[in-house]
Amino acid sequence: MNFPPTAPMTDTPCTRRRLLALGALAPTAWLAACGTPLPRPGGPPGGATADGQALLRESADAHGWAAYRTLTDINIAYGGEWRPFIDRIQPVVVDKAFRGASEERLLPREGVVAQAYTGPAGRKHVWWRRGSAAQAGEVGVWVNGTPSADAALLDASALVAEAYGLFLLGPLWALDRGAPVLRDGSERFDGRLHDRLQLWVAPGLGRVAQDRVTLLVDRSTRITRRLRFTLEGFAGTQGAVAEVDTYDHERRFGVLWPMRSYEEVVHPLRLPAHDWFVRGLDVNRGHGADALRGPVFTGAAAAPAKPV
Repeated sequence: MNFPPTAPMTDTPCTRRRLLALGALAPTAWLAACGTPLPRPGGPPGGATADGQALLRESADAHGWAAYRTLTDINIAYGGEWRPFIDRIQPVVVDKAFRGASEERLLPREGVVAQAYTGPAGRKHVWWRRGSAAQAGEVGVWVNGTPSADAALLDASALVAEAYGLFLLGPLWALDRGAPVLRDGSERFDGRLHDRLQLWVAPGLGRVAQDRVTLLVDRSTRITRRLRFTLEGFAGTQGAVAEVDTYDHERRFGVLWPMRSYEEVVHPLRLPAHDWFVRGLDVNRGHGADALRGPVFTGAAAAPAKPV
């Protein structure tokens, strides 16, 4: 499956020579080598803006906010592939041996995401419950049925699980989080003008205090089509920025879903990362969090997502 490339960044990049030199460094070294193209930590300069909050609500409404609020559980299946080279730079995040097809379950009201991966080395099961400002999130990983105590794997898995909620739900996820929002200019890509929203999300993606997220909202349709975000929740990706573009949106159960997506690392260098698409989707089976804990899905969560 061929996915369209993303548009070039408008921020000042590192030079070609600089990037070639960075390629010889360890990931944590080159990720920290250039300034981030997203706003710095803290919060919106001058505070959140009413027009930013209003635009976020308009985009959430376009994506089906009222219907989304009625969903108790989301059951989704993905297929896709990782691009060459990305696994050499971020082997723990990609975890190539277990990252093939996946079955994923979300409980939006509880901040829970669970993922069951199948790959060349067998099965990996991830359980994630989002934390709060006062309490760290809860993460568990089972590899071929055995719980893992690998700290790096746990951190990376928490980041990925929370990020996939963002990728799937876009402005619905953002409005649910209640983060400070700043309307911050516009960008054009795929021949269309998009308004830019900056969010300071706390807690961030995974077990980290904060991340910065940008939503690019189509000015005509109010559909959020690009997500840009920091990856502070894992030591190997701190300082990096990635983008996800969403395509082929379909409205099911009253909610607008991106049926295929494309991810690139965009800072400190541009690198294609991942293409994926929705293979199955259903909602409101009635299972709770206990059915999602590892090592496998149980009860009403166990059946594969309904094919689309």
